Order: sequence, then C-alpha cells, then structure tokens
Amino acid sequence: MTDALKRLSDEGVAIWLDDLSRKRITSGNLAELIDQQHVVGVTTNPSIFQKAISAGDGYRQQVHDLATRKVTVDEAIRMITTADVRDAADILRPVFDATGGQDGRVSIEVDPRLAHNTAATIAEAKQLAWLVDRPNTLIKIPATKAGLPAITEVIGLGISVNVTLIFSLERYHEVMDAYLAGLEKAKAAGLDLSLIRSVASFFVSRVDTEIDKRLEKIGTDEAKALKGKAALANARLAYEAYEQVFGTERWAALDKAGAHKQRPLWASTGVKDPAYKDTLYVDELVAPGTVNTMPEATLQATAARGEITGDTVRGTYAAAKADLDALAGLGISYDDVVQLLEDEGVEKFEAAWNDLLKSTEAELARLAPSEG
Repeated sequence: MTDALKRLSDEGVAIWLDDLSRKRITSGNLAELIDQQHVVGVTTNPSIFQKAISAGDGYRQQVHDLATRKVTVDEAIRMITTADVRDAADILRPVFDATGGQDGRVSIEVDPRLAHNTAATIAEAKQLAWLVDRPNTLIKIPATKAGLPAITEVIGLGISVNVTLIFSLERYHEVMDAYLAGLEKAKAAGLDLSLIRSVASFFVSRVDTEIDKRLEKIGTDEAKALKGKAALANARLAYEAYEQVFGTERWAALDKAGAHKQRPLWASTGVKDPAYKDTLYVDELVAPGTVNTMPEATLQATAARGEITGDTVRGTYAAAKADLDALAGLGISYDDVVQLLEDEGVEKFEAAWNDLLKSTEAELARLAPSEG
C-alpha cells in the first residue's frame, strides 16, 4: 500500500469520510481511520443515515427507549442522528483543535423536505446546531434557490454551514455570494468571524453519469471521446471561480476581519462507471484548500492505487472550458443537465428520508413495550 492519502493531504486536500453509523463509532473504526488513513472530517446525508439505521447495529436500546416515551417518528430520527453526529464530533475534536477549527468537522443535513422552504430551513438549522451542541458541527443546507437566503441568515447567526447539492457554476457563484453576505451580517452583529466555517459541496460523479448517458445516445466518435470529461471540467472551473471570488476586495475586507474562505468540497467522488479508474475523482481534483469527501471504498482505493502527482486543477481551466464548449456543440445543454441533477438530488434525499421515516416507524412499533 502506498501512502497516497498522506500525499493527498500534503497537497492541501482535506480527506473527509462520506459515511457515518453507530457501529463505525462504537467499534473504533472511525478513530482508526483518523489515526491511520488521514481522515479529518465526516459528512452525512439522509441516504447514509437511512442505510445505517436500517442495518440496525447499535440502535436497538435507543429506539426502545424512544418507543417507551412514545415520541413521534420525526423526533426519534433527530434524537438518533444527532447522537451519532455528537459522538463523531467528540472523536474528531482533537483534529478540530489541532487545525484551529478548519477540520475535525462533522456535517448533518437539514430535513430534505424543507429544501424549498427558506424559513423552515433556517429554523431547522438553528435547532440542529442546538441539538448537537458541538463547535465542530457543520449544518448542511442544500443550494436550492430557497436555500441561498437561508445560508446567508444561518451564517449571519454564527452557525457554520456545509452547502450541499451544488452542480452548476452559476449556482456556485450564488452560494459564495450568500456566504459572503452572511459573513457581512455576522460582522455587523459583532460576531467573531474567525469562529465561522463553511464548505461548498460541489457534486462530481453524477455530472458524468448524466452527460455520458447523453453522449452514448449521440453515439458519434466525437461524442464518445468526451465521455468522462464533463465532471472534471465542471469541478475545475468551480475552483477557478473560487479563486476569483476569494481574490476580490469584498473578500479582502472580510479576511481582514478574521473570516475564513469557504472551501470547495468535492462530493459524490465515488466512480459510478466501472470503465473509469476508481480513484479518478480524487487523482484529478488535487488543489490546495479543498476537501474531498469519499465513501470508504474510494478512500481504500486511493490508499491502494491513488496516483497523487501534485496539483491537477490549476492550469487546466482553458481545457476544461473547451470540453464544456464541445458538449454544447453537440447539443448537450449544460443548464438542462445541472438543473435536472439538482432536482434529482433533492428528490433522492427526500426519498431516502421518507424510507428512513418508514423503517424507523416500524422499529419503534416493533420495540415498543407492551401495554399493561
């Protein structure tokens, strides 16, 4: 095994694990990944929790207690998920302290059913921050149109945020603007900007999945030659946008006041197409000041086969633009693709949440004490 993960970390890429379960916490596995595989953060989403809780490992006693109290299924889910996030945050606390708050972070998502409701998203974010009650938590807010003002408001309250489900460059610009506006609100309120952190989760593999499908349908040699290029091009141009926004005078004023940059986070980095190398979205997205959140299979693949050769993002912008232009030339609408992916992303998380509600409700019923 090479130490590709250490090289990745040395290049300025923070390695976060895109998975969490109670078994991972109680078995010592999470602590082991931190200690041995350079993991410095954890992300969760509704799909991850649905899978973890449905597997049942370690949740029986808590579900029984919740059933005894006759709590609602929504409250039960929040008690269960925030307990896992709190415990993971405690395990990562030494990393948080060692990095001055940059890493050692655990993300938890607002209820995905609120993705198009600004006020409810803000209220939920405040509630989650209060429930978890750990300084190294990030509240995940989706980058929907309704999510943007929620991001500004929540950052303005001094709550650190992971903005999720970003697919388009235009929306990414809006996300960075929402973050800066939030910092400006926090500054006006007299809050300590140095305590506020944020990442912007730019989704990668799903872009190739959708665009490759369209290229396959076109079927020409020119179309086939573009397969596997769109996701990297999109992410690399996102990094260019990040460099531009955090090079402005607006940012300089906030930087002077103690604020931190909102780091780009590469999400959905597990390769979906077996024709591609399983470390593609790690090897080819190396740039300083980024985060790569990986499912464990991708983490282990990178440890075993990753080819970390230095910065693979800066200096690629012209080629990335050319790739996206070539797609447009074939009649593939970028705007159509990214909107479809955002809509599908929200729908998938909502479906996972509904599955979680159903399975938790069934467990509450099964483990409820008999009356008498």
